[in-house]
Amino acid sequence: MKTKIPATVITGFLGAGKTTLVRHVLNNAKGKRIALIINEFGDVGVDRDVLQGCGDEACSDTDMVELANGCICCTVAEDFIPTITELLKREPRPDHIVIETSGLALPQPLVRAFNWPEIKADVTVDGVVTVADAAALADGRFASDEEAVDAQRRSDEMLDHDTPMGELFEDQLVCADLILLNKSDLVEESRLAEVEAELKKHLRDGVKLVRTQKGEVDMAALLGIESESETDMEARMSHHERHHAAEGEDHHHHHHEHDDFDSFSIQLPEIANKKQLSDAVESVIKKHDILRLKGFAAIKDAPARLSLQAVGPRIDTYFDRTWESDEARGTSLVVIGQAPLNQAEIASELRSALS
Repeated sequence: MKTKIPATVITGFLGAGKTTLVRHVLNNAKGKRIALIINEFGDVGVDRDVLQGCGDEACSDTDMVELANGCICCTVAEDFIPTITELLKREPRPDHIVIETSGLALPQPLVRAFNWPEIKADVTVDGVVTVADAAALADGRFASDEEAVDAQRRSDEMLDHDTPMGELFEDQLVCADLILLNKSDLVEESRLAEVEAELKKHLRDGVKLVRTQKGEVDMAALLGIESESETDMEARMSHHERHHAAEGEDHHHHHHEHDDFDSFSIQLPEIANKKQLSDAVESVIKKHDILRLKGFAAIKDAPARLSLQAVGPRIDTYFDRTWESDEARGTSLVVIGQAPLNQAEIASELRSALS
């Protein structure tokens, strides 16, 4: 059986020390091959430049992926899932995946994404690590430079949540498996103890809080938590989810609207042309609750195989390679959406439109 690749999700506001922590991971990988996903975007991102050339043996340039299209929790389907699927195709596979999120990212949607059918069998969340700025918290702030956080928010045109900093910080705490109270050396002991006591009010049972300086922490404590966080989302509800549950909404439906997934594949013969395929895919996506549709197709008289990726209303197609001489030409599509999908109806509509 294939072992799942563990992934560590690192959250925390801009300036808390996430990039410093990642540098520490790469410099102390001890032979582990690390794949690094950086959620850098806008004018404030410098993470890739800072990390470039760091830990070459642990994380080469090809193992460092930048997601620059906006806050990672808002672009899960468009950016994150395709990135993970590409990482899974690499040989050799990474031993561990480290994801440094934007400071604006809600961790819950990202962690839930590990339940998507495309990646669920291959990766798991080893742990969610939240880096908190002890010096800022001691001064009554959430980040050392809250204006920079606001600038980061304004620079992200894709951001689809306007969560106040206080609520976002609580969401990062409640989802965490480990809290690193960074810059703790800059705060006097009595005030640091007060900050810790306040943070512990928001933590789930068993979550550890560790004081750190310059992001230095024992790797044995950081990697290998084995929390499988994506299987425990009920205990990690965001502020928004808890608010709706308190109002008496159908919490089960609300909570699972993004993490109960259904998928199936459909085999079809050759298709007349690309437009016919795109039109058919667009039609079923609009009618049914389809999040992604992907696959490849044989186009009549075309010597190359057509690759198709559809996320929401966006449909991308390109010819990826020529058909082998002994290869059966055909079309194979995978449909992914919120459960339950009406598989029979979707398949019937596709067959009818593409016949």
